Amino acid sequence: HWVYLKFMTVQINYKSSSSKKVSSNLILFVDEKFNISGLKKHISNSEFLYISDLLKTSDLKKDLLFFEINSKKTIFLVSIKKDIKTSDIESLGAKFHGYIDYDKKNDYFVNSDTINSKIKNFVGYFLHGLKLKSYEFNIYKSKKDKKLVSINVIGNENKISAQDQLRFKALEEGTFFARDLVSEPGNILHPDEYAKRINSLKKFGLKINIYDDKKLKKLGMNALLGVGQGSIRGSYLVTMEWNGAKNNSKPLAFVGKGVCFDTGGISLKPAKFMEDMTYDMAGSATVVGLMKNLAVRKAKINVVGVVGLVENMIGGNAQRPGDIVKSYSGKTIEILNTDAEGRLVLADALTFTEKKFKPKFMVDLATLTGAIIVSLGSEYAGLFSNDDKLSKQLLNAGDKVEEKLWRMPLHKNFDKLINSKNADMQNINYVGGAGSTTAAQFLQRFILNKTPWAHLDIAGMAFSKYGGALNSGGATGYGVRLLNKLIEDDYE
Repeated sequence: HWVYLKFMTVQINYKSSSSKKVSSNLILFVDEKFNISGLKKHISNSEFLYISDLLKTSDLKKDLLFFEINSKKTIFLVSIKKDIKTSDIESLGAKFHGYIDYDKKNDYFVNSDTINSKIKNFVGYFLHGLKLKSYEFNIYKSKKDKKLVSINVIGNENKISAQDQLRFKALEEGTFFARDLVSEPGNILHPDEYAKRINSLKKFGLKINIYDDKKLKKLGMNALLGVGQGSIRGSYLVTMEWNGAKNNSKPLAFVGKGVCFDTGGISLKPAKFMEDMTYDMAGSATVVGLMKNLAVRKAKINVVGVVGLVENMIGGNAQRPGDIVKSYSGKTIEILNTDAEGRLVLADALTFTEKKFKPKFMVDLATLTGAIIVSLGSEYAGLFSNDDKLSKQLLNAGDKVEEKLWRMPLHKNFDKLINSKNADMQNINYVGGAGSTTAAQFLQRFILNKTPWAHLDIAGMAFSKYGGALNSGGATGYGVRLLNKLIEDDYE
């Protein structure tokens, strides 16, 4: 598929050489007071005197200062705060990306010998932030600027091991894959194409099963199928298995909503901003990106990713408000609003995942409700869970990678708001209010065996109009790094 091509903007090389001989741009690290006495052995005497003089009139409250030595060489000083966290280091790398001049074909040299910090892989986190910020989606532009810049890591101290280099690379590849999927327009990445792209990940060692309309009908996944029945495209449930543990331990399970385009169905959305509904499959993209990351870095853990892929369209065969469907769990659902469709996809996917894989826990991700954006904006994703331990682990992982979560309530009193007169339940709360919570209560009804479960409503986090610390606007890939951190810290 030609659409897989992406131009890598930043290439990273590891070299051993002295920065005194470097005639290109040089990145050096200093303390928060910009004390440069330790840099004497890394730069020439004239450069040292020149920078010392300019520092007298510089704003030392900044994280980063730069000094143009000549037309080919700029020296950058990056300040390391005493209480710096790994997420702050990534932000510094992202900030530094803003200073890269792609038009000047000069190389950049990062001197790791100047890093005075106890944090392991400091340079790895710095470059990771830089790489994440460098992402751009430009495959549909007929005029492409071939941007490529080389970042060379020099020095003998604070080296990053080959294994840790792979860890960062895998995370970047997983995040970028998720961003690519979310960025694709609906006419290209419909469910048929999406299933093919997931299938291409077999080459990394993932075991992939694709359940098409025929198989889903046989299984009785009528909640999922109902959402996609108005589209000329197929509907799918795709499972991705990574068996990296040497034993048969229960897998961790991640489930994603993959509505490739959401018109709202017969309960049609307003025209304004409907074009953004190409990102209604961001939950599934996170799961796919996470699975690619785990396979690339050969994670020593058993994990399964499950995604429901549909297109919610209007048409002669589209689901109607008032329809009643029987889900895979056997429970019946009255469809009062065809735009509350993501929960129908997840309902069948969650029950199937629990029954087939008997996982240690399940985490689902979905751009599920506009109500979560009203609550939390674009700063936090909503976390709903039946398990305090899993919630705590997710909250901690989110804090570490700056993909923040805020726990929201679940309570049986909310549950009665989705009881139906005509079926076991209805897919929206008609009384109004608690939109995100009643959606989560709906999902909880499809966890049949009390499996620890968490639902992440990422509607405000999956796409950023104005860009964030580690992305330049557009698809964020939110959740890949968060869930990878959860796995690394608590389960691997």
